[in-house]
Amino acid sequence: MASFTLLIPTLISLQFYLLSLAFANVNIDSTLSTADNGVWRSPSAHFAFGFRPFNNDTDPKTKLFMVAIWYDMIPDKTVVWSAKTDNKLATAPTGSQVRITSAGLTLAGPKGDSIWTSNLEGIIVSVGSMLDTGNFVLLNQNSEKLWQSFENPTDTLLPNQSLQPGGTLTSRLTDTNYSSGRFQLYFEDGNVLLSTLAWPSPLKYNSYYVLDASGAASTLVFNESGDIYAKTTNGTTIQPQGSQWNSTDLDPEVNYYRATLDFSGVFTQYYHPRNSTAQPGWKIMRYVPDNICNEIFYQYGSGSCGYNSYCSMEKNRPTCKCPYGYSLLDPSNQFGGCQPNFTLACGADVQTPPEELYEMHAARDFNFPLGDYERIQPYSRQDCRQFCLQDCMCAMAISGGDTCWLKRFPLGNGRQQPISDQHFVYIKTRVIRNFYPGANMELPLSPDSKKEYKAKLFLLGPLIGSLVLNSILLATVALFFLMKPKVKRVPITSSSPLETNLHSFTYETLEKATWNFKEEIGRGSYGIVYKGQLEAGSCHLVAVKRLDRLAQEREKEFRTELSSIGRTCHKNLVRLIGFCDEGMNRILVYEFMSNGTLADILFGQSNPKWNVRVGFALGIARGLVYLHEECDTPIIHCDIKPQNILIDEYLNPKISDFGLAKLLLSDQSRTTTMIRGTRGYVAPEWFKNVAVTVKVDVYSFGVMLLEIICSRRSVLMMESGEEEKALLTDWACDCFMEGKIDVLVENDEEALSDYVRLQKWVKIAIWCIHEQPEMRPTMGMVMQMLEGFVEVPNPPSPFSYVPCLN
Repeated sequence: MASFTLLIPTLISLQFYLLSLAFANVNIDSTLSTADNGVWRSPSAHFAFGFRPFNNDTDPKTKLFMVAIWYDMIPDKTVVWSAKTDNKLATAPTGSQVRITSAGLTLAGPKGDSIWTSNLEGIIVSVGSMLDTGNFVLLNQNSEKLWQSFENPTDTLLPNQSLQPGGTLTSRLTDTNYSSGRFQLYFEDGNVLLSTLAWPSPLKYNSYYVLDASGAASTLVFNESGDIYAKTTNGTTIQPQGSQWNSTDLDPEVNYYRATLDFSGVFTQYYHPRNSTAQPGWKIMRYVPDNICNEIFYQYGSGSCGYNSYCSMEKNRPTCKCPYGYSLLDPSNQFGGCQPNFTLACGADVQTPPEELYEMHAARDFNFPLGDYERIQPYSRQDCRQFCLQDCMCAMAISGGDTCWLKRFPLGNGRQQPISDQHFVYIKTRVIRNFYPGANMELPLSPDSKKEYKAKLFLLGPLIGSLVLNSILLATVALFFLMKPKVKRVPITSSSPLETNLHSFTYETLEKATWNFKEEIGRGSYGIVYKGQLEAGSCHLVAVKRLDRLAQEREKEFRTELSSIGRTCHKNLVRLIGFCDEGMNRILVYEFMSNGTLADILFGQSNPKWNVRVGFALGIARGLVYLHEECDTPIIHCDIKPQNILIDEYLNPKISDFGLAKLLLSDQSRTTTMIRGTRGYVAPEWFKNVAVTVKVDVYSFGVMLLEIICSRRSVLMMESGEEEKALLTDWACDCFMEGKIDVLVENDEEALSDYVRLQKWVKIAIWCIHEQPEMRPTMGMVMQMLEGFVEVPNPPSPFSYVPCLN
């Protein structure tokens, strides 16, 4: 009896010990801060709750964090849950805190502003606990669960976790971006489905996988043994169906298990050895669907990969590839879609046969089965290829048997397929050497020029005959032509039109093409730009720039424009088609850009989307890299601003107005010239009477990059109390110093969700507007930083820059 009495305290102590192992309690008013690296761990330390860095920024002023739960005993600390508000990731700046109160969990910013809460109203919380199952719970005084992370999943299920009807799993946007992505797992009509979303909205497209429970599914269970199945209302269980979802030996004592809806849309069960001596890393156990590349087949959306790319399965994972002539929009995200490395346009390539400007590249191992704008039958392979080549709307043609399908941008639902003798893909690309007509050959003559040419031949025949018959007459005729007054031309010492191989138009032709210079579409630095149509009733639209300043200035402008643009060849530069140099008329003919200027779009009624602005900045930077570093003769543009960036029908930005361009010789890096450019974008060295370099363009690009980021002009009249925002360069630097970069984009959710890029690009812009030219990066370095290939260091402090001029 005495022994039993002594045993009672031991049993009680053991009971409390076991309870302490089962729960790692977190008391009311306990806090975690981004500054202390503290976490709330489960009893056996398998899981941890706390802050995780959202970006890789080392600057505490711009570093962001998310509240998450992760595996804490494996090297990669895999995140299995993160706090979200309205399906959007809750991100917190340095100095934020998580606190448990009687009202639940709260995440507050450094100034006490609420970022996220567990949304418990009228319920009193007594304690929180991080469980060994990976579930964080809030309990009342009776140990009843009031809130738990298991009932608010993100993209992952863990053993002992179940998903109820109304619950969803939503994939991440990318492997490293925890924002909500393009795929969702959910219940509908008693079945469990996978669907793509009309990202960034929550609208679901048609499902691409169904776990069919005959309408009776009540729960999706992930049991403690590691098995996954749908439980029905009558008590039966149904496992996911697929050749890659096979029964397997499960041992939770040996392995960790998780089931994640991957950012690629595949629902995958993984395992990871618990033993640290075993080979580390998560391994794929099983997944559905078998081949997501082929399962997604819907008229809307891009498919399993982004637009203009196609999907293939490699090592049990979907991968996305770009067709010939295309490259990734974001080199760090293969699922983000591809862009053509060229421009296809209707009406821009005036009087030049398509065969000389485009080529059709043949492929056979992929397909874009949806989105046809034309189907032609019967049609041979060669006819199909030729039709697409001739059709300015056609981006790609698919030939199968005697049928031809024509595709236009954007291309969606691409997938790899077995090679077949009946299946051919013809990809339309631009011939690289011919980004402007006549780059390597003489252009075909216009109808008016042909008439003139034939007339000259008609007169030349008798002249040659008379030369043979009478040498005296020859001398007379020669003397006559030598003495005949000639129209003044560009001096031979300058880059003449003949050196550029551009098309020479008559004044009469251009007068007719512009309806007597009727429709004005813009004003350049030295002239007015008119809309024109080279062939009546055609879609061959052009922009005709008529120089209208004093004769000396006009000649200089004309020669500079011809010599600079006529030698360039890049998809982000406006293409010069031809010119008129007749009498006192100096006219330049460009490709027509249907979307106007960047200023029109950027400062219009509605701001362009963040991804569109990103594309603008990258395109402009590529064009400047070409001018500065890839031309035989480097070119300083000298007037980079949104009004000189034109936008084509595919929203490709193109640098225009080279009238102020300054060419450098191959052995020069500096040049002296009078002040050029537009106030607000002019680098400070222009005012110091020193030699300027290509860094003046870098400065202008930095100002314009801030305008693109913020969707506002560099100089604004502000209301009382907001004067600090008037000069964008000043305001951006102040915001960066104060760690308030998010203020620059205000309520732009898309920009804020891409905060890593936003923060880097603001730093790049600040480097570009540095007062000292030698401190500014080259455009080549700027391009590498924009694309993420080079880390962006913090600008020096204090920041040296010159504010925009009024």
